[in-house]
Parts: sequence; structure tokens; C-alpha cells
Amino acid sequence: MSTRYETAIDVAKIDAIDMHVHLEVDGHGHESLPPTLTEASAKYFKSEDRTPSLDRIAEVYRELNMAAVVFTVDARTQLNHEPNSIPDLIAGAARNNDVLIPFGSVDPRTGPEAIRGAVHQAEDLGARGFKFHPSLQGFDPSNEQFYPLWTTLQDLRLPAIFHTGQNGMGAGLPGGYGIKLGYSNPLLLDAVAADFPELQIIMAHPSVPWQDEANSIATHKANVFIDLSGWSPKYFPESLVKASNSYLQDKVLFGTDFPLITPEKWLGAFADLPLKDEIRPKILKHNAVRLLGLGG
Repeated sequence: MSTRYETAIDVAKIDAIDMHVHLEVDGHGHESLPPTLTEASAKYFKSEDRTPSLDRIAEVYRELNMAAVVFTVDARTQLNHEPNSIPDLIAGAARNNDVLIPFGSVDPRTGPEAIRGAVHQAEDLGARGFKFHPSLQGFDPSNEQFYPLWTTLQDLRLPAIFHTGQNGMGAGLPGGYGIKLGYSNPLLLDAVAADFPELQIIMAHPSVPWQDEANSIATHKANVFIDLSGWSPKYFPESLVKASNSYLQDKVLFGTDFPLITPEKWLGAFADLPLKDEIRPKILKHNAVRLLGLGG
């Protein structure tokens, strides 16, 4: 019988919650991406350790006195590659439930199978949200053929992270490995947010080259947030920094993209941003606590 995740995070004692951490290899040694993509992304991000185990990820965040949302991406249709074992991921998070929060993932292009998988991951395994990567998975989230899945997630009352903007996956490869950046335009999520107002949507990353669009959507839609992962803060678009320091201060979330970017590197650059002192704790912890329903 699969282990069901229940959180044991002491919110009062942690300093931050990283909303965006990838598990690139599962407990069976299966990697989440085809080798060509893994190698290209490691080169793009200049990452040292591309595939730490789940227990190693937990150690990193425990040592830093942080919690982390961990996930993989199910892109089996587009990549012709089976995803990591999500039951294995959730069981590992349960084993490290003092610091890890598991999100599930399903391939929207599998239709009813995706819906069944989402319900199973949430209700039986205890996933606390879901991760999607429209470009990597090869789908337009605003296409109404995927609305039954968004209805299911809304009914489950769990948040969903969607990759937006520039894509390190496939960067530098011929044709970008067939990955289409347009599927990660945040404007496609505006329709989803409008039609599913109870679905909490997290737009992952600074949405370059569509940052103004992302800022506008997060401002207009109460159910839309931005995580700040995938870029060193020293490269954040100026409009995002200004918005985070004012009208989006309750809608932006700390995230690294670990293992591609380490928390230490991200936080070092974050310290240099011209942000008000009272806003930093919101970004690093309090906004995520509220969104994830962790209390505290």
C-alpha cells in the first residue's frame, strides 16, 4: 500500500518555503527527462549536481531551515519518455515531511487517464498541488479540451504551478528539441484563471518575454500568483521587482528551480534587490504559507 503524505512542517520554525524544486531522478534510478534534454539543461543552467536524490534534497533544505515544494513533470506523450515515479516522490516526501511538500503531475494529453491520476495522487497519496509545463508537455492550457482536468483540480481545491516564459529545456538544441515556447505564454493562463476562479494558479518564473502580461494577470485575477524561480534575482525584469515591492507583494513567491539554481545563490542575489524590509518575509515565507494552507 502506498504511503500517504501528511505534512509535519513547523511553520513557525522555518525561515522560508521554496515553491519550486525539481526531482530529476526517482528512487529506482529513472530520470525524468531523456538524456539529451538533461545534458542540454545542465549546460544551460551550469548546474553542478543535476540529479540529487529526494533524501539529499531534504537534507539541503533541512540544513537551511527551509521547506520546499518538490515535483516532477509527466510529459510522456510529448517526450515519449515515462516520468519519474510520482508515488515514489510522494512517499519520499512523506519520509521527509518536516521539510518537503509533494506536488503531483499528470499528462493533460492523456485525457480521462490524467483526471483519474490527479484524483489518485491527491486523495490517495496526499499530493498538495500539481505541476504542469505546457511547453514541455506540448499543450495549450486554454484549450477547452483540458477544462475537465482543471475542473477536477478546482474541485480538489489544490493549487497548480504552470511553467511560463523562456524555457531552459531544449535550449541550444536544433529546433529546441521541438519544444514550443508559445504554450508558456502566461496569457493562455488568463483564460483558465477566469473560467476557474477557485483554482489557485501559480505562474512559474519571471515570464520573459511576457513579464508585463504576467504582472497584469496576477494583478487582475485574485487566484493567480507568481513564483520567482528559474532566474537569479539579479536578472529579474525591472517591472517584476517594482511590482513585487508594491502591488504584487502578496502574490509573489520564493522559488529557486533547485537543483538548477541553489537556494544560497538565489538568496544572495535576492538580498541585493531594492525591496522593503517588511516585504521580504512575505515573499520568502508568508505568501506560500497562506497559499498552501499551512497555517502559522
